[in-house]
Amino acid sequence: MKIVLATISLLLMISCQTAPESKQTVETETKKEESIPEGYDPEAKLSELGIALSTPSAPVANYVNAVRTGNLIFLAGKGPLKPDGENITGKLGGDLTIEEGYEAARITGINQLSVLKAELGNLNKVKRIVKVLGMVNSTPDFTDQPKVVNGYSDLMVAVFGENGKHARAAVGMGALPSDIAIEVEMIVEVYD
Repeated sequence: MKIVLATISLLLMISCQTAPESKQTVETETKKEESIPEGYDPEAKLSELGIALSTPSAPVANYVNAVRTGNLIFLAGKGPLKPDGENITGKLGGDLTIEEGYEAARITGINQLSVLKAELGNLNKVKRIVKVLGMVNSTPDFTDQPKVVNGYSDLMVAVFGENGKHARAAVGMGALPSDIAIEVEMIVEVYD
């Protein structure tokens, strides 16, 4: 029995001495994975695309544009506010074509990127676009919401490459605030 206890004690002492080294190795490997990859530059991609971001519009009620928890940022819904201060309004399947809806979704994406840049200071800190919820102001018989929300998704991939590919829902709504054509919210993972 003494031999068994001595063996267990010896094993515990050895494992305690090696644990800090193992932990340090794991931490170092994790930090390597967390660094921004060489050549990854969404800011430069925006310039190439000729997209200028603006100061994000302030929330119109008791909420904030973005909330960060850990390495995730949850962006509040934004709509297709054009640089002239006017929203693209109307229903898909009635007032607007799929192409006009696609453009509205793209403008909404630019507005969300403005919020994200204001939150992070630099879009190069975006690790991945995780999830997008696109809500399309639609007539009851309109069923091409995904084609509209593609305007948003295509922009995210154009700016962030593979990191811009995301899980997504594209749904029809009977009405949206101020009759805007689309509203999109997004979840983003960021580097530390």
